[in-house]
Amino acid sequence: MSGVLYIVPTPIGNLEDITLRALRVLKECDMIACEDTRQSLKLLTHFEISKPLVSFYSYNQQYRMPQIIDKLLNGKKVALISDGGTPAVSDPGYILVKEAVDKNIKVESLPGASAVITALVGSGLPTDGFVFCGFLKRKPGKMKKELAKCAELGKTIVFYESPHRILKTVEMCAEVFGESAEICLARELTKKFEEFIRGSIKETLENIKSRKEILGEFVVLVYPKLEDGRMRLS
Repeated sequence: MSGVLYIVPTPIGNLEDITLRALRVLKECDMIACEDTRQSLKLLTHFEISKPLVSFYSYNQQYRMPQIIDKLLNGKKVALISDGGTPAVSDPGYILVKEAVDKNIKVESLPGASAVITALVGSGLPTDGFVFCGFLKRKPGKMKKELAKCAELGKTIVFYESPHRILKTVEMCAEVFGESAEICLARELTKKFEEFIRGSIKETLENIKSRKEILGEFVVLVYPKLEDGRMRLS
């Protein structure tokens, strides 16, 4: 009989955000598949959990996945975690989940910490519909096309960005959506220096340009501006 693949969210910054169910599963499973074993060991040590760890990330997934699937097919319980948040979201873990589903292995997905949802509900932007883009294309032309395509849906657009690219990305948003469109930059979520920078794109650009430096990983949320019922794409 096959085992179970558990998708277990872990805190994105605040250790208090781990759930009781997640702790139970991590204690009961036979093995934990994670991005960085060193990072995950810190979490497990904090909660006094000792389990075999196996790294599973983009560069080793092709040869590591058969090993994990074999364990599952032999009745083992495997927990899949990421360095922070819900695994398999903009993360190679989704390939393992898909393979498990294809092999008729039971997959149990636990609710928990998610940077996307945390940022969305705290942004003040519409939440009745949103499109998540993960990490945008790096080349300016491709990024602009991607944003413009998402904007056609008329929903809040959500994506990840790093601190050293945030200024150029917000400038690109100004080109695509216009400076009066609403934007929110959610920075260092759940951590000591958590911050939501809200306002028009113009106001937000002035805000970040006025700072000597801006650190932390970002979740960027933009709500396309509507004019006469049609999207404004600059």
